[in-house]
Amino acid sequence: MNMTPSEGAAFVKELVKAIAGTDSKVMVAPPFVTIPAVLEAARGSALIVAAQNMSNHEGGAYTGEVSPLMLKDLGVNDVILGHSERRSIYGECDEVINEKVLLALKHDMNVVFCIGETLDERESGRLEEVLERQIRIGLSGVDADRMKQVTIAYEPVWAIGTGKTATPEDANDAHAFVRSVIGKLFSKGVAEATVIQYGGSVKASNAKALMSMPQIDGALVGGASLSVEQFLPIVNFDK
Repeated sequence: MNMTPSEGAAFVKELVKAIAGTDSKVMVAPPFVTIPAVLEAARGSALIVAAQNMSNHEGGAYTGEVSPLMLKDLGVNDVILGHSERRSIYGECDEVINEKVLLALKHDMNVVFCIGETLDERESGRLEEVLERQIRIGLSGVDADRMKQVTIAYEPVWAIGTGKTATPEDANDAHAFVRSVIGKLFSKGVAEATVIQYGGSVKASNAKALMSMPQIDGALVGGASLSVEQFLPIVNFDK
């Protein structure tokens, strides 16, 4: 919940200039009310504008919610679903997130599907159990050919906003496990083609080490994405 519409537009104008010519695929996900101003500021650029969340309903008596139809009408075709804060603060369960995933795909949207364990779950040896449950339920009913529209973001909850980061090796191992689950649910080909991002205190100082891991395909960036000065070195980690 950062940046007013005017702040978001100013940020994106600066960002668009800064990333001109980059080889990386870059996406920003502003708050709902900031999306129109950001879309206008990003017009004509390669920057992708996504939503941070959406409803599991197309419309109706759901006060305070935003439907995929509203997002599509704005020109937004990408949405982040199952973010750890939606799960932990707002109580979204795997089944509700699955409804959102299926609804987004029904409307031909691209989904960043977030999964990840808490510190307690990790320390009690339940990492794989938690990740497999989140994936199996969250992607239940998704056709294999739709998986090309799904990016998975592995974000260990204990590493978000804490300054703690999974070591590149730990993150790589978790990504490898996630890919193995995708392989069991769909196919080896789908698993290999699926983009799996790491999220959890990604910053300029650790981006290159994380991105050098064979199983890590990108980054879901939090606090470091709020200034062009901090975000640009992550975008250009390989420069």
